[in-house]
Amino acid sequence: MMPTVPIRPEPILTNADTRAQRGSAAYRKISLALFLAGFATFSLLYCVQPLLPAFAQDFRVSPAQSSLALSLSTGFLAVAILCASAVSEVLGRRGLMFSSICAAACLNIVAALVPDWHALLVARALEGLLLGGVPAVAMAYLAEEMHPKGLGLAMGLYVSGTAFGGMIGRVGVGVLTEWASWRVALGSVGVIGLLAAVGFIALLPPSRHFVRRPSFEAGYHLRAWAKHLSHPGLPWLFGVGFLMMGAFVTVYNYVGFRLMAAPYGLSQAAISLVFTAYLFGIVASSTAGALADRLGRGPVMTAGIVIAALGLVLTLSHSLWGVIGGIAGLTIGFFIAHAVASGWVGRIAQGHKGHAASLYLLAYYLGSSVMGSAGGWFWAEGGWPAVVAFAGALFALAFMAARRLRPPAH
Repeated sequence: MMPTVPIRPEPILTNADTRAQRGSAAYRKISLALFLAGFATFSLLYCVQPLLPAFAQDFRVSPAQSSLALSLSTGFLAVAILCASAVSEVLGRRGLMFSSICAAACLNIVAALVPDWHALLVARALEGLLLGGVPAVAMAYLAEEMHPKGLGLAMGLYVSGTAFGGMIGRVGVGVLTEWASWRVALGSVGVIGLLAAVGFIALLPPSRHFVRRPSFEAGYHLRAWAKHLSHPGLPWLFGVGFLMMGAFVTVYNYVGFRLMAAPYGLSQAAISLVFTAYLFGIVASSTAGALADRLGRGPVMTAGIVIAALGLVLTLSHSLWGVIGGIAGLTIGFFIAHAVASGWVGRIAQGHKGHAASLYLLAYYLGSSVMGSAGGWFWAEGGWPAVVAFAGALFALAFMAARRLRPPAH
């Protein structure tokens, strides 16, 4: 039996705790604001995913090269997250998130207007760099401002916002591309991102439990990151995020190429409708957060990995409905595991929660960038069975990492 790593529960808080309690007006406003932040981030980040076949055709590049429109964004995002979490210690959480969403939305509009492939890649890379100011800071804000008893649900709602954004970005772009062009579609997502940013800043209360640092000190941040990397449990959570996201993005990157080919021959708009599977992710992530608060994080996260792996196997079906069902199962399992893992990071990190969140998301988006592009080699060499084998190996490793964690006492 694989050894486990004990994780001490967070101390019981007194009634004097002033963080937002589940059911309060502050809790609802924070949850809705962070839902909008998650929506904007993922709609901007992943709106190019259904366009990879169109990019390959229009710019005469290979499927693996077309994936750079997404992989460069997530790769630069992964690096930027570390810097953003450190910068937010000086500048504050709320303003940095708002500025990042606005700037990234503008760059998405630029990507829709540039004339050639390399210019589009530059715009997408810069967009990922600027979006780094949202994910780690959002997780840190929730960990600081939410009472621990409601943190799992709040984190689940934030993740459901990312699922909703991912779905709208993908589905909306696919339909608009069929109706008009991919340039109109990308520009529209940028405008929607700007509107979401306005709603976010109007709803989110200023931080009450954030302690601003007077200046940037590299040594301070390096020590904080080193402390989390030496924690007995956190690195395993980082590994789960890396592996799960790598497998998930690999499948979504190349399933469009499969469904456009025989025997399916689906159109761009029809393929984009497959991404409505994200609706299951929206429900699964919010439900998983609440279940984790009651039943324990370890069992719920492990169950999510198993569900995702079973969905992956189902995509090998020759039936279109079997493939769609498999994508739905994969999506449900992924968002269960991600919602639990991301909430668990903030709960067990001993201080410097923003730094812990940044390390988790560094691993998470590196998985998207590195594994998402690597999957293109498997698609080119062995088709869909090779993609499934690659993603299945990542899920198996994620399961083993999850088994090294022991849920905290309740």
